[in-house]
Amino acid sequence: MSAPIVLDTISVTFDEAALRERLRLAPGSDEAREFGVLLERARAVGRPKALYTTAFVAARRGATVVLNAETFASPVLARNLRSVERVFPYVATCGVEYDALPLPEESMLCRFWLDEIKAEALEQAHAALRRRIEEQFRPGKLAGMNPGASGIAIWSITDQRPLFRLLGDVEGLIGVRLTESCLMIPNKSLSGLFFPSEFGFDNCAVCPRAGCRGRRAPYDPRMAALLGGCGKP
Repeated sequence: MSAPIVLDTISVTFDEAALRERLRLAPGSDEAREFGVLLERARAVGRPKALYTTAFVAARRGATVVLNAETFASPVLARNLRSVERVFPYVATCGVEYDALPLPEESMLCRFWLDEIKAEALEQAHAALRRRIEEQFRPGKLAGMNPGASGIAIWSITDQRPLFRLLGDVEGLIGVRLTESCLMIPNKSLSGLFFPSEFGFDNCAVCPRAGCRGRRAPYDPRMAALLGGCGKP
C-alpha cells in the first residue's frame, strides 16, 4: 500500500470582486468593507490541504468492491470500477485555520461570509489535487465519486470510514476528522475517489440539489433514474 501524500502548500487566489458579487454586497457599502477586512484576515491564515494515495481493486463482489483490504458497498461505484485496477482515494479541505479566526459572536453574517471563503478555498484545493494526480500518474481522463454526495442509493456516507482507513491518519496529517455520523470537520472538506474512465462520471450529475456552488456537472434526471438517484430536483 502506498504511503499517503500530503499537499499543504496549495496556493489559493481569492477574487474579492467576484466573491462580493456572489454574496450580493454592494461595492462601497459597510458590509463590503467589513467583508474585505475578513477576507484579508482569511488570506493571512488560510492553508488549504489535500491528502491522497493509490489503492488497487482487490476484488469485485456484485455491488461491492474491495480496494486494498477495505470493502465499499455501492452498485454505481462497482459499475464504474469494473474495468479499473488503480484508484486514487483522497481528502481535500479548506484547512482548520479559518475556523480559528475570531468572529463577533452575534454576527451570523460574518460566519456566512467565512463559510463562502472556506468553500472557495476547498474548491481550489480540490482542483489542485486533481491536477497533481493527473501530472504525477498520467491516468488519462479522470472521473470521481464522493461518498454521501448523491444519496445512499449512489454511495452511502458511511463508506467515509473505510475511505479514511485507506488514507491513514487523516486528522494528524491534514486536520480533518470524522464525526460519528461520518460528517467531516472542517465542514468545507471533501473526500472521494478519482479513477480513470473513458466515459467519465461525476456524482453531481445524479444529485438534484439546487443552488449548489460546488456543482461540477449539470443534473441529469435520466442518469439519476437509471442509477437510482435522488429523484427530481
